[in-house]
Amino acid sequence: MTENVFQTGKTSRRKFMGHSAAAGAGFWLGTQAVAKAQDSPLQSLSGACIGVGGKGSSDTSHIAEQGVKIVGLCDVDQGTLTKKAREFSDAAQFTDFREMLDQLGDKIDIVSVSTPDHTHAAAAIKAMRMKKHIYCQKPLTWSIREARMMREVAAETGVVTQMGNQGTSEDGLREAVEVIRSGAIGDVSEIHIWSNRPIWPQGQGRPEGSDPIPDGLNWDAWIGPAPMRPFKQGAYHAFNWRGWVDFGTGALGDMACHTTNLSVMALELWDPIAVTAVANPGIYQGETYPGSSTIKFEFPKRGDLPACSFHWYDGGNLPGDDIISQLPESFQKRVQEQREGKRKTSGAVLIGSKGILFSPDDYGAKYILLPENDFADFKLPEQSVPRIPFRAGNDQRQKWEFVATVKGEYEPGTMANFGYAGRLTETILVGNLALRAGEGQRIEWDAEKLISTNRPEINQFVHRDYRSGWEL
Repeated sequence: MTENVFQTGKTSRRKFMGHSAAAGAGFWLGTQAVAKAQDSPLQSLSGACIGVGGKGSSDTSHIAEQGVKIVGLCDVDQGTLTKKAREFSDAAQFTDFREMLDQLGDKIDIVSVSTPDHTHAAAAIKAMRMKKHIYCQKPLTWSIREARMMREVAAETGVVTQMGNQGTSEDGLREAVEVIRSGAIGDVSEIHIWSNRPIWPQGQGRPEGSDPIPDGLNWDAWIGPAPMRPFKQGAYHAFNWRGWVDFGTGALGDMACHTTNLSVMALELWDPIAVTAVANPGIYQGETYPGSSTIKFEFPKRGDLPACSFHWYDGGNLPGDDIISQLPESFQKRVQEQREGKRKTSGAVLIGSKGILFSPDDYGAKYILLPENDFADFKLPEQSVPRIPFRAGNDQRQKWEFVATVKGEYEPGTMANFGYAGRLTETILVGNLALRAGEGQRIEWDAEKLISTNRPEINQFVHRDYRSGWEL
């Protein structure tokens, strides 16, 4: 690797040694690479955005802030589309991404995909095959097979890609990766990560009956590759889709691409050999993910890294007291309040042979080494992971990294590219297979072939048939 001209400088030890991104916006002037981006021959990039409400709204605006001209807007909801068109009045409007890509294909360089999980692959793979650079929200895909396909197509086409797990852009996460890789906490044998999700309905069956499809909603395009079902007001569109197995990936799929990111990157947590749903109410009536779950992943020895287990908890489930009791007293108090019915917590604990790394931040942006007294004189290792020189919020920094890489002005490239993000998503979604099995049932997993070797009945959920007209 060439010399890193984006080094942010050393940081003194502090209780939470990771940073949040610096406030404010604008280029970090004073580096040659950043200065060149302002007169790049590719400065006049054009983009088309699929899904422009909610997270898609900020994705669209943040890409435009980097000098990308938005020429196409697509959303299944005409009301959402009309609202975003006030910001980009010259952009053509569509309610079906297939029509937008067919009509604007030769006019665009970049496509963003910020739709429900089940349409990510259909939109992104079509666009990549048209040689468009892709920014796609997390989780990268709805199914395990789609995640494999996304990284394969990205490699075949050579386009620039980025998944929207914005914590990847945090200096604190990148610094924590360096700390773990340096051996500061020794060999990591256990990882425990818990989430305050879900914050949407799960553990319920399909509502009966149907409601009239609202004017301006393209329900066929919203369903996309999934099996058709009746529209029901408030059940799926526009927010509650995450809990439904046909459309979302539940709490694990939604948050693990954020909360496991630090551990996966630092410890190469790819390709589990087995997964078990330790606490598993099961998929409810084949329709929604359970309201809570605890899942254990098993990883083999990886080069010089020892075998380790990764434990996931959601819906209020927590690690045992043997783990919680090692955390700072202030956080233990928050956990006790959670047990008393107050606000749920999130956290990540990496247990090593020399100490513990704890992050109370969903994005891994902040961390602390424990026991604190053992690390009182700890000095950070030499920087080995590049830092993003653009100063703004983490979401905007990640968009800068993406667009600057498309321009050819940022040599390190996108860190959450589909080569990385595809493997992350593929690994995480194996956990949802465990929810298809009974509680305590260990699923042995062949990551290369994407099959369970001991529970073949589970393999039907690795992928699915697509509705006609929406095939990959």
